[in-house]
Amino acid sequence: MLVSIAVVVGAVTTAIAYFVPWLPEQASEQREGIDAVFWITTAICVSIFALVSAVILYSVFKFRAKPDDDTDGPPIHGHTGLEIAWTAIPAILVIIIGVASAIVLARNDRGGPDALRIQVTAQQFAWNFRYPNNVTSGTLRLPVHRDVVLQLRALDVLHSFFVPQFGQKQDAVPGELTKLAITPTKVGKYPIECTELCGLGHAVMRSQAVVMPAAEYDAWIRQEGKRIKGPPGQAGAAVFENNGCGGCHVFSPANSQGQVGPSLNELEQQARRAGKPLEDFVRESIVEPEAYLEPDYPNVMPKTFAQLPAEQLDALVQYLVGDEESGG
Repeated sequence: MLVSIAVVVGAVTTAIAYFVPWLPEQASEQREGIDAVFWITTAICVSIFALVSAVILYSVFKFRAKPDDDTDGPPIHGHTGLEIAWTAIPAILVIIIGVASAIVLARNDRGGPDALRIQVTAQQFAWNFRYPNNVTSGTLRLPVHRDVVLQLRALDVLHSFFVPQFGQKQDAVPGELTKLAITPTKVGKYPIECTELCGLGHAVMRSQAVVMPAAEYDAWIRQEGKRIKGPPGQAGAAVFENNGCGGCHVFSPANSQGQVGPSLNELEQQARRAGKPLEDFVRESIVEPEAYLEPDYPNVMPKTFAQLPAEQLDALVQYLVGDEESGG
């Protein structure tokens, strides 16, 4: 009877663990190892739960006292062999989980000698990604089936980079360079989250990882590399688009309709109110957004744009100023 109860409880628990989709979609090689450790741990937990539940249920029915029985049970000294067993077996199981986890973590830390290296900058409350050819973007783009190493740093407080579908998580620590290896296996779009409470805007510190076919990624990175090195107007437009400026600002030349920050169609008037030359005002507003605040617009713009390469910052300033000076 004890065995039958354990089998039934184990079968029900296994069905719940297996058929309920507890985990997000698997989209990286690293997640495969992490999921394997998860299922090893789950199998151990299900086995222990089934055994303990079976003993409890069996004991409830087999050894329950009669309603009018108030006597004490027989004195029992203990069972040395049983005590050794329930100490040794859990210790062995914990060692199994620890060894499996250490193997997976060590394997997942290997980025490969030819890995694509992308610099990730975290700051309240945004992510910025810089690629080897100095293209910058507020969205992370990755080629499928290629080793990638993210080099993370934080400009202010502790942040944590996490894409559930990739399984890997790493802190971005002020003053330190941390690394995270990822090998995407599925084309698609996946949410990037900050999983370290980093301030009032923590909930909005999100971005997107776009996994692309290798040829499509190569074409994109070449095209963006050419755009940021092209004429000032074209280069500035590329920087504006890649860094998501249109998500927060209205700007007619870019057909953007963001309502979070002040309109970039009125930079000349804003510069007058700030008492500064237009170009100086625009540049300062990008790298030190708290220097001047338009009425009714609290500063939610991160300083990550101060990390733009000098030529891209210049191109962005000229793109914004050029339109103003031309009367746009």
